[in-house]
Amino acid sequence: MQTICHLSVLIHEQAKKYANRPVLTYRNFGSREWKTVSWNQFSLRVKQVSNALLNLGIKPQEHIAVYAQNCVQYLYTDFGAYGIKVVSVPFYSTSSEQQIQHMINDGSIRFVFVGEQEQYDRAHRIFALCPTLERIIVFDRGVRISTHDPASIYFDDFIKLGEDLPRQTEVEALWKEASADDLCNILYTSGSTGDSKGVQLTYSQYTAALKANGECVPVGEKDRVINFLPFAHIFERAWAYLSLSAGAQLIVNTNPKEIQDSMRETHPTCMSSVPRFWEKVYIAVKARVESSSAVQRKLFLHALSVGKKRNIEYLSKGKRVPLALELEYKVMNKTILSLVRKQIGLENPNIFPTAGAYVSPEVEEFVHSVGIDMLVGYGLTESLATVSCDHKGKPFTLGSVGRPINGLEIKIGENNEVLLKGPTITPGYYKRDTTNAAAFDEDGFFHTGDAGYLKDGELFLTERIKDLFKTSNGKYIAPQHLEAMLLVDKYIEQTAVVADQRKFVSALIVPEYTVLEEWAREHHVAFNNREELCNNAEVKQMMKERIDTLMQGLAYYEQVKRFTLLPHHFSMETGELTNTLKLKRGVINKNYKNVIEDMYAE
Repeated sequence: MQTICHLSVLIHEQAKKYANRPVLTYRNFGSREWKTVSWNQFSLRVKQVSNALLNLGIKPQEHIAVYAQNCVQYLYTDFGAYGIKVVSVPFYSTSSEQQIQHMINDGSIRFVFVGEQEQYDRAHRIFALCPTLERIIVFDRGVRISTHDPASIYFDDFIKLGEDLPRQTEVEALWKEASADDLCNILYTSGSTGDSKGVQLTYSQYTAALKANGECVPVGEKDRVINFLPFAHIFERAWAYLSLSAGAQLIVNTNPKEIQDSMRETHPTCMSSVPRFWEKVYIAVKARVESSSAVQRKLFLHALSVGKKRNIEYLSKGKRVPLALELEYKVMNKTILSLVRKQIGLENPNIFPTAGAYVSPEVEEFVHSVGIDMLVGYGLTESLATVSCDHKGKPFTLGSVGRPINGLEIKIGENNEVLLKGPTITPGYYKRDTTNAAAFDEDGFFHTGDAGYLKDGELFLTERIKDLFKTSNGKYIAPQHLEAMLLVDKYIEQTAVVADQRKFVSALIVPEYTVLEEWAREHHVAFNNREELCNNAEVKQMMKERIDTLMQGLAYYEQVKRFTLLPHHFSMETGELTNTLKLKRGVINKNYKNVIEDMYAE
């Protein structure tokens, strides 16, 4: 049974219910050993953080920041802050010095909790440029604190300030004063179109979101939920809090690059992710099938077709599965499909919410066909994650982003823009009156910037209005749709579509070099470096054939006519990607201006 209460006391209420039952599975920084924390231990640590913060002089509704990878200390700090009405502001662990300086000053941050050496070094370097910043508190004991830094302490020493709960009477008084209207978080958007804005999130939004999501997303106390996306991302943050409210265990994965190993080691039943994770799973399974024997390939493809027939053609449409098909599926599932899931570490899969970008129907169909219940959804930081999602047990359509959650009003406005109103919508951006005036209309609806339509109770998105390209021939192109189609190819790691005010569509493509280099060796294509590989005529011809095949179902004006293979990845360091790995198109267009012009040269 889900516990719905103010976040300030959620962990303590759950500890009363579950006591010494494990809730957090984690690894210490730099360790390979998985450890567990019980609900009682979690509750005690949260109280110690609340007490320690009071001992450092923090006041209700003042601001702290957490600048770290996912770790148990992150959760202790957030919930400890909530317990004494302090606003927690999460920073992505990959944020640059310039970004954190902007957020600390814009958000009037007093204390920054940092994770590892990289975050400490950046925070230390900009400390003198941030007038409100008083302390840096370091999670990882292995971090080397500068000898000329009296303002920083380790988290272990910080905890000692509240170890014996010296201010617990005050803490409990603040629990009683907790208000639904208090500010809980300020989440800075990733800023793909400029400076990041602080989205204000209140406790009442969280309460409404937990209730509405709990009604349609069946995570429960038997689930083991692995955290893949960063807690700075509203999707992972809201999903983790939903899981905790349902009594589920959290597996805290600190290094996202190790997610596949972590899944195989810890056997989760649930995980939220972005479509790129499943695209990579799809590509990997497809490659393994292609390299297997003819008999194995035939068996797998048959099992996949049975899975598709049962899970897509019947269950997704709300139809009863014929007995013969159900029996055949059970055999295929036990002998073949379960082995595919086991390779990923999903022996007992429950649900896998997926959002954050366009989901290719080809990938969505595959994931469902192998017996993994992907719940596709749509949301924004401003809507505290979920706007809509597939509801388990209800019909769903490949290509939709599910059914709206209860309590949220959706209206389709001018240019088919999706407009939102309801208890989960932000009261506005922090200190941005002009931006707020533009974001909300006179009826109180928030303008998402996404175009879409409602059909049979499901929401379908068509494009991001700001990203919509118009060719010089007057045709509209949705670049994210084309990019998602290209990314299902095993030879493509990153891509940026170019079309705005151009005669035709082109693309910048970063190959999946491991796979491409293997192809080159097998086909006796000589190269000394990646530049030579990208410029090789045979390589370009092979890629052209694959791209043409991917594009063949599109209208002629939508198809990628020319492309350039790039020897280097798009990166956050060059400013080409946001912290959530979204493309900064303006920066990419500037950085590759000459390359792009060459593609349009007559």
